[in-house]
Amino acid sequence: MEIISKDKLLNLSGKTAIVTGGSLGIGYGISYRLAEAGANVIITSRNIEEVNKAVEELKQKGLKAAGVKTDVSQEEEVKNLVTEAIKLFGGVDILVNNAGMYPMVPLAQLTSEVFDRVIATNLRGVFLTTKYVSEQMIKQGKGGKIINITSIDAIHPSMIGLSHYDASKHGVWGFTKNVALELAKNNIWVNAVAPGGVMTPGVAVGQSQGKPIEIARNPEPPKMEVAMGRMGVPDDIGKAVLFLASEMSSYMTGSQIVVDGGYLLK
Repeated sequence: MEIISKDKLLNLSGKTAIVTGGSLGIGYGISYRLAEAGANVIITSRNIEEVNKAVEELKQKGLKAAGVKTDVSQEEEVKNLVTEAIKLFGGVDILVNNAGMYPMVPLAQLTSEVFDRVIATNLRGVFLTTKYVSEQMIKQGKGGKIINITSIDAIHPSMIGLSHYDASKHGVWGFTKNVALELAKNNIWVNAVAPGGVMTPGVAVGQSQGKPIEIARNPEPPKMEVAMGRMGVPDDIGKAVLFLASEMSSYMTGSQIVVDGGYLLK
């Protein structure tokens, strides 16, 4: 068996990666690290303005990126995403399912509309992108990497008001393991990253009681009562995803990496 040199282990040159929800927060941290490693990165979001902004920032750094407006809960839009990836870069080698939402709603106030919307994005979206991207990977015959962003809430609940979110993330973790079994014969590795608390624009808005607030792409992390003493930043997740997208994780599938600063140790 060939031993890959250390210089090539994290090299994604010539590969194309789709990052759903890749324009902000954790998604941008992932997009940046994959592009920095040489991948052609396709950023998706329902907000085309944010997509275009993220793509332009990466291009200004000399990195390869493109954007496709996509609602991952809509089947035809996901099919179009794969078609656009083929047009732009000739195929897909890496899929990162990052798009998600987490409205804080206690069970007593939770409506079926909100529950369905969270499941549609967080779980149905992962199913649709995985289905159609893996079909393309199989056609290409080169294998591939699929990385699903779950949450520590896929392992243990973090707070009241996230029953719908926790249901979706438990679902993604179960889906990850089963699909890993099915796609291994095609040399497609399927893994997950479970973030803990990460400082993102969404978290910042919550902390500012809903008021719009600008934060840096990789902000200075505030203190947090975890073993490492701080909240996570998007790059913490980006580095874990890069590991799973690269040859560094060549003998891993159906696994979940917890990146939580030691939160679950509590």
